[in-house]
Amino acid sequence: MLASIHPLGERGRGQNYALTVTSYTVGSSVTAAAFGAVLGLLGRLVLTDADSARAGILAVAAAIAFGVDRTRWTVPSWHRQVNEDWLADFRGWVYGLGFGAQLGLGVVTIVTTASVYLTWIGAFVTAGPVLGAVVGLAFGFARAVPVLTAGSARDPERVSARVRRVHDWAGNFNAVTLTAEATAGAVAVLGLVILR
Repeated sequence: MLASIHPLGERGRGQNYALTVTSYTVGSSVTAAAFGAVLGLLGRLVLTDADSARAGILAVAAAIAFGVDRTRWTVPSWHRQVNEDWLADFRGWVYGLGFGAQLGLGVVTIVTTASVYLTWIGAFVTAGPVLGAVVGLAFGFARAVPVLTAGSARDPERVSARVRRVHDWAGNFNAVTLTAEATAGAVAVLGLVILR
């Protein structure tokens, strides 16, 4: 899907890249923010005022996520991806919104990293719908960035070069993921120390 939404592909389908990518970004960001808000509200109902429990849950979840991603274990996942038939069946803003909503949730398509689950646990332990929505919004927008960066892919050579670059950067993405997981764990542990 990443290689499908770019100016050249949208022009070939008779669609407007700017409209499609805007719809994708909105779908990803808004859906993730709403999911984060729901998880934050559930966290408020379940966790009540146990700040140390919330920090402990996040610390354990971050350690597990780091361990899983460091060893490259397979994480629990659906074995489905967005339906690429939508590219031919619907207008750009429709599939942009639909793809964005599915990928913004992160858990209704193939999950490749434990950090997706860590993000939603983070939204849950905020124990508030507003902070949960902020966590979700950041996640959903981050999921839209790869499509947003496709604006320069206006000819077949640039599309191919972009796909190669993303593939070549896979190791760097893994390092960023591990750093984010370690940081979340360290912040949670620091929170536990402060709360005691």
